[in-house]
Amino acid sequence: MLSNIRAGLSTVVIALIAPIALGGPAAAGNDVAPEGIPAAECIDQSIQLGPEEARLRRPEPAALIEGGGFTDLVQSFVSDLCSTTDYPAALALATADARKLWHHAVGRAQGKQSSGSLSASDDRPLYWARLAEVASVRQWKPSFGLSAQQRADLVAAIDHSGRGQDAIAFSTPRSTTRHMLITGFDPFKLDTDIRGGNPSGAAALALNGKIIETDHGRVEFAAAMLPVRWRDFGDGVVEQTLRPFLTDGADRVDLFATVSVGSPGEFDLEQTNGSWRGGKADNESICYLGRVPNTAAAAGAEPQWTRSTLPLPEMAAVPGPFPVKVRTSVDTALPFLPALPVITACGLPTIPSVPVPDGPPPDSTAWAGGGGSYLSNESAYRATLLRDVVGADMPGGHIHTPVLDGLSETGLTSPEFDGNRDAIITQLTNLFLTAADSGRA
Repeated sequence: MLSNIRAGLSTVVIALIAPIALGGPAAAGNDVAPEGIPAAECIDQSIQLGPEEARLRRPEPAALIEGGGFTDLVQSFVSDLCSTTDYPAALALATADARKLWHHAVGRAQGKQSSGSLSASDDRPLYWARLAEVASVRQWKPSFGLSAQQRADLVAAIDHSGRGQDAIAFSTPRSTTRHMLITGFDPFKLDTDIRGGNPSGAAALALNGKIIETDHGRVEFAAAMLPVRWRDFGDGVVEQTLRPFLTDGADRVDLFATVSVGSPGEFDLEQTNGSWRGGKADNESICYLGRVPNTAAAAGAEPQWTRSTLPLPEMAAVPGPFPVKVRTSVDTALPFLPALPVITACGLPTIPSVPVPDGPPPDSTAWAGGGGSYLSNESAYRATLLRDVVGADMPGGHIHTPVLDGLSETGLTSPEFDGNRDAIITQLTNLFLTAADSGRA
């Protein structure tokens, strides 16, 4: 069998290393004005948007923004943007208004405020409201000179603050309460179904700042969201978000977990993470195939694999409507596979690999971690590598939630869809609490 794989591999490798056009599909046009962006004199809707913002042209995003009670916040931001007269004021506005979006979403998720017709736990309105503000900045024609870098910095401020990355904080002392940091993801696969949500992001909103009393003591959560974009990960968004909380100091947490959506009908606790990007498209319709770049380790010292230090056996015993499985399997590269260049193109052929059920053998080359080779695996790889590099002796790892299903062919939501999301959040919270209580009887 190995000889057959070897015989067919040369064609695959040639296809991969042949000259190709870099970059993903061209940005969508603007033959229809984006529905999620309020009309305003300072907004030029003829300016082309990228693939992620261009999805606002569909009617569903505006309905989701409205359903989450975000419409007035977005409209207020655009109105204030139009009256801004210099860059510092614009940067302050972008940061402050993005924080308002984040706090509004957290408040809804935790029942602290009631707005919109959608379920309080719905994560989708935040994503589209933040994206509407980003698109407004991209199409903004200010009354003063604005450089390309300044515009990019305004977008980055919305991305950063609108995902809660600059709002991570704990209100209790670690002497009395265990601090747990979690990350969730934006919705993705939006070209398959633009109505999709992400229960990992919904859990982040539901738990951020929450204090829960257990039989063994209190646990306080802080949370942030991560984008589904290769470029942000290459720029170090995971390390920048987590580093202050994994290093020694007043902000150091007791444990952490990166979370994403995985398999239908089950929770997966990933034992091993791999240093390989597998070529799937992100929310900007960009694909990336190659080694995980720019990690916390010194160049050339990045390991092929990292491991979870969460108490996986104890967590696997947590009851609930979904089974909880410890995923030990990984995929390694074929031993005779030549070094490949980093490629950013979609539609590439699949490269054969070797499945290993019980974790990677010594000196093996990573092809997929227990959670695959997409951004969920990379969030875990980067977080656990950072933990190891800074010498943080704490539990940390990755959890894949069940796929959120229950949407009908039409409509934005359904009782089954909302109920499944709430059930996932409840069981995931119990997984977190079990991890936090492990070892402190």
